[in-house]
Amino acid sequence: MNYAQQQMVHARPPHHRPKQRRPGRKILAVLLVLVLALVGFLIYVDFSLKREPALPTSGERPADGPGTNWLLVGSDSREGLDADRQAELGTGDTAGRRTDTVMLVHIPQAGGKPTMVSLPRDSYVSIPGQGKDKLNSAFAYGGPQLLTRTVEASTGVRVDHYAEVGLGGFADMTDAIGGVDICVKEPMKDPKANLDVQAGCQELDGPQALGYVRTRASSRGDLDRVERQREFLAALTEKASSPEVFLNPLRLFPLILDTSGAFLVDTEDHVWHLAGLAFAMNGIASGQGVTTTVPMSGFGETSDGASVVKWDQDKAETLFGALANDTEVPAEVIVTGM
Repeated sequence: MNYAQQQMVHARPPHHRPKQRRPGRKILAVLLVLVLALVGFLIYVDFSLKREPALPTSGERPADGPGTNWLLVGSDSREGLDADRQAELGTGDTAGRRTDTVMLVHIPQAGGKPTMVSLPRDSYVSIPGQGKDKLNSAFAYGGPQLLTRTVEASTGVRVDHYAEVGLGGFADMTDAIGGVDICVKEPMKDPKANLDVQAGCQELDGPQALGYVRTRASSRGDLDRVERQREFLAALTEKASSPEVFLNPLRLFPLILDTSGAFLVDTEDHVWHLAGLAFAMNGIASGQGVTTTVPMSGFGETSDGASVVKWDQDKAETLFGALANDTEVPAEVIVTGM
């Protein structure tokens, strides 16, 4: 090789190896974006929750025991419902908030069975500062805080979290998941609740489901209603946690948004607390929990002639003592039918 050839060889541009692509970085970047989007969505949902002081801030309260206790309230609030929606749901246009549903949910500390107890709204209890009256009167007198104080005083169970949903919320959550499957025991027709369904297993849409949990047009009135309310919550939770909804963004995200817009919680409650409640409710819906109505001894009347439900104090004390101490609820105080 002569000198000129040597110069040509040295003049060739250096050979660069192609840069190696790093797919791991791209995957990591995509995952980071998804995580940030999810966090942002959860923050948005958390800010969408309506909040109000619901837990007592003064006066005597039961001791803080193991486990977690929720007070679930279904109110007849028409807030956010225009005239057309009120007509569709059969709610009427009554102003204000009253309680149609009161439930106490206990979530055990160490993997035991969660318990859901219906407290009939006509329960005859002592209301702090108001004397004895129906349980739902506590809400009318003093809103969530007085209702919570009344439940704590009557049960001896300290309430840790509060969640309230209005009439529209029940219907919207039901419609968001495409309806719920309910086995109706007998034909039910109640113009006041805009309800007309036949007996048999069927899918109820939002307005039908709302009428189903609201109606008192049955032989046992409020006692039948609390059983239907527990049945509906179990069906709603089971459907919401099914692959049909949970793996379908077109169902899941509307459900989350409708839920966040429907719920009113205590000022210290957040969306992750509701997630824990939903997990426990799913356990109850799948049969891994206890559902009952507070044991009762019969009916009575107030001084002005209003019909009330009287608790069986001994059995109620046993039931609520188990919840307060986070122990198994004795079978003899579980009410499966009345």
